[in-house]
Amino acid sequence: MNQNAAHFETAMIYFSDHGESLGKNGIYLHGLPYYMAPDVQKHIGAIMWFGDGFKIDIKSLREKSVNAFSQDNLFHTILGLMEIETSVYDKGMDIVNYDK
Repeated sequence: MNQNAAHFETAMIYFSDHGESLGKNGIYLHGLPYYMAPDVQKHIGAIMWFGDGFKIDIKSLREKSVNAFSQDNLFHTILGLMEIETSVYDKGMDIVNYDK
């Protein structure tokens, strides 16, 4: 156990900002308009790690890991994890919330 776990809730969330095209079908880099961009530019990598202080329903989160999420979910997930109460928070967009 981390020596600071009793004092702090720690987490790490990484969302890539965009995907890349690396030459398949003659398309390189990124930046095509969304309607014509290949999936590799729209589907991005993400990683979440939670310290022992967070009460996360790991089973529910693993079940949700097969779902498609977007960067739109990141905003609501951060608000939920930080327990920020605001009218713009949408529980349905929070990846970690399992009360859905």
